[in-house]
Amino acid sequence: MERYGLRAKKSLGQNFLTDLNVLSKIVSAADVGPEDNVIEIGPGIGALTEQLALAAGQVVALEVDTSLLPVLDEVLGEYDNVKVINQDVLDVDIAALIDREFDDPSKPVKVVANLPYYITTPILLQLLNTEVKWSKIVVMLQKEVAQRLAANPGTKAYGTLSLTVQYKMDAELAFEVPRTVFVPSPNVDSAIVSLEPRKKELAVKPDDEKLLFRLIKGCFSHRRKTLSNNLQSVLGKGAEIKKQSLQLLEDLNISPTIRPESLSLDQFILLANQLKQRNLMQ
Repeated sequence: MERYGLRAKKSLGQNFLTDLNVLSKIVSAADVGPEDNVIEIGPGIGALTEQLALAAGQVVALEVDTSLLPVLDEVLGEYDNVKVINQDVLDVDIAALIDREFDDPSKPVKVVANLPYYITTPILLQLLNTEVKWSKIVVMLQKEVAQRLAANPGTKAYGTLSLTVQYKMDAELAFEVPRTVFVPSPNVDSAIVSLEPRKKELAVKPDDEKLLFRLIKGCFSHRRKTLSNNLQSVLGKGAEIKKQSLQLLEDLNISPTIRPESLSLDQFILLANQLKQRNLMQ
């Protein structure tokens, strides 16, 4: 960084991880092997990229900051299995990228990255909303966000993001990372989260995915309110709607006085399906 006159850019959420022990643990958590295609988002100065190149079959790294490209050229110059693409991941068609950039797109595809914390959620949602069948997604996040991804019902961290991720993936908090191993040190501690496609199928399928997530988002918009009160906010006020929603909760054996974080994903799906079938929500 000194040689190239570089400073971490706050506007891009840059904090460069350089601790070799932590880098090795990330690659190990992702179980990266020679048969894997790996996408890295935000390679920075290439510390993690180099470790991925040593383990993976091929690596494609997306870096939006043009000032880092000369550094990446130097650090990764000896590796012929790495491509650095100067592009913002949020502007990329991920499925097309995989078909275009990897020699054999049929091989397992993994994402391994230290994500910029200020756009963590948009990046995760983009990855999950593609048609790509990810083998694994292993990302470093702000510790608080990582806890939300892996949170269980009934916990303080459990909410909309937990349910959105866990709808498609099994989430596990692999290990925590102290702020002291970054240059410069961020103001928060971090954690590595491992996401894999759900092993256990959902007990019931949603009739309408968009309706399901509208319901979830609406129910968590006022966390301190009871489920019944949150439903009133989602469905609209009125004595008849309240009566029908209370009857629905009774039919599903769900207490109207619990808070939304007490409901499992399966219960939210059952609730959403019944709301649609009874024409209470469309």
